[in-house]
Amino acid sequence: MIMLWLIAVLGFAAMLMRAHRNTHHPEINNVAVAVKATGRVDKNALSDLRILHLSDLHMENLSVSAERVVDEMRGQELDLIAITGDLLDRARNIPRAVAYVEALKKLKPKHGIYVTFGNHDYVLKANKLAHLKIGLERIGAHVLVNETMTVDHNGVKLHIIGIDDFATRHHNLAKSYKKVDDEGIRLVLTHDPNIVLHMKEYDYDYLLSGHFHGGQIHWPKPFHLAKMGKLPRMNIIKGLHFRDGRPFYISEGLGQTGVNIRLRSRPEITLHTLGAAGATEGALGTVAVAFEPVKQEAAPTLAASEV
Repeated sequence: MIMLWLIAVLGFAAMLMRAHRNTHHPEINNVAVAVKATGRVDKNALSDLRILHLSDLHMENLSVSAERVVDEMRGQELDLIAITGDLLDRARNIPRAVAYVEALKKLKPKHGIYVTFGNHDYVLKANKLAHLKIGLERIGAHVLVNETMTVDHNGVKLHIIGIDDFATRHHNLAKSYKKVDDEGIRLVLTHDPNIVLHMKEYDYDYLLSGHFHGGQIHWPKPFHLAKMGKLPRMNIIKGLHFRDGRPFYISEGLGQTGVNIRLRSRPEITLHTLGAAGATEGALGTVAVAFEPVKQEAAPTLAASEV
């Protein structure tokens, strides 16, 4: 009996070690999505838009350094960097979060760095959250709180729409879209992807989000996500999906919450290419897909042996 207990304890310890090691080994994903022809977008005039997407940094439990991200993306020509919320939980980590984002500037994204807040950011007191926002803006990042910033992308208007966190009810779709006109590409950045269930009247070409961490502890299934909205109950917790014929992406996030472990989930660094044509095998080679279907797709199912 003692031997069985010892084996069980050693097995559990080995699993925890493996789960912690997973947090140091991010998946580098390359996703390509074709923009559908609309009255807003002339596909013949559209050049590829390359976006580095990071989410859920969680400074308190983050095993992937900014330098690692820069090394992984070195040589890539980026148009913008999108960070979709949950930078931290504690005010003492504000300088660390700002320094992390500042380090990403080494990648020299053409249109800059854009940040939206998530539910964990709203754990901060209002004055501390304002401190975070000011710090990010001081280093040149654009913090979008229910607002849009419009830039010229090689002759095509690009609306970068930042919708504030849906989970904490800080979102305001009407305000977010107030300055969006009927021309150009609409790229939405937000934290909680459940917002897509309420956007039938708010058109977009691509939406980037995070929030679910791919379950983080995805064993045997991420049952704990059921309380996080309708999408998890539909088994939509990560990757590329479609709602009302429009594509949206859920990142597994870069950091962790609670404990610094991941089971059947890895930190994610994603390079998105939004363009007129379908994808070919990408330079990063991990995931290269072209989608332009109208139907909604279910989340992929991982093999039970994945840890």
